[in-house]
Amino acid sequence: MRWTCCLCTVGQVVHALPEGEPVAGVTSLADEVYVLRQKERDQVEVYDVTNYRLQRRLTVPYIQGLTDITSCEHNCCVYIADVQCMYRLTVQGATIGWAVNDYPASLSVNAAHNVLATCPSVRKVKEFSSHGYLLRELTLPDDVISPWHAIQTRNGEFIVCHGRYGDAVHRVCKIRADGLHTRPIKSHGGQPCSGIVIGQYNEPRHLAVDDNEFVFVADLNNQRVTLLSPTLGYIRQVVSRDDPKWGPCRICLDIHRRRLYVTDNVYPAGRVVVFSV
Repeated sequence: MRWTCCLCTVGQVVHALPEGEPVAGVTSLADEVYVLRQKERDQVEVYDVTNYRLQRRLTVPYIQGLTDITSCEHNCCVYIADVQCMYRLTVQGATIGWAVNDYPASLSVNAAHNVLATCPSVRKVKEFSSHGYLLRELTLPDDVISPWHAIQTRNGEFIVCHGRYGDAVHRVCKIRADGLHTRPIKSHGGQPCSGIVIGQYNEPRHLAVDDNEFVFVADLNNQRVTLLSPTLGYIRQVVSRDDPKWGPCRICLDIHRRRLYVTDNVYPAGRVVVFSV
């Protein structure tokens, strides 16, 4: 089958948001971009999507080490994770929170409008309702070690990136869940590789998936973002290692505006770079 991707050009830098504290995550909601900073107050900076002007700052109380942010258009809110909890934040700044009971490395929202937390230390994906009720826990296959991020597709399959320093395999997998049992059906990657080798990763940390299920992969230590087909075949580098100053750790795709938001961090600084795709 031949796949057609509407987001097929090499990414061009459109804008770079101001440098500041390290960025734990970025997401878009309606006409705004939400940037999550590692600090005690005003952790969420909200920018407009047209001129990228700062609109307001929001504070999430009781935060202890931020890990990710994602958004849900249906519920008109963003979700934020720290090292042990998750928070739902409305556009007006109202917050509710709940315990994850494991370290949530990253977040995503599925077609049922539930929020998924990927927990690498226990190799699980935990699904919560919008108000924090635990709906299910999926244990990932044994060879999916150190999972960083999971996204559920419309047909119920999961796309997962995994691999950290010292792991034998760094790759992107497509996984099918039958009840609470999971099994890999496709993968891309293998042994970790630093440099320009195509088809290999060095800590693939975060994913974005478009409406046609093309997959964007933030490859942290190779300083690039790779585009894969719906069957996880290599297409091209969307962001090359010449574009980020430091390393892409989190990404967010605005499908409607054809914008890819990429976090770019080196301690103690961080920023978000906006690419046209």
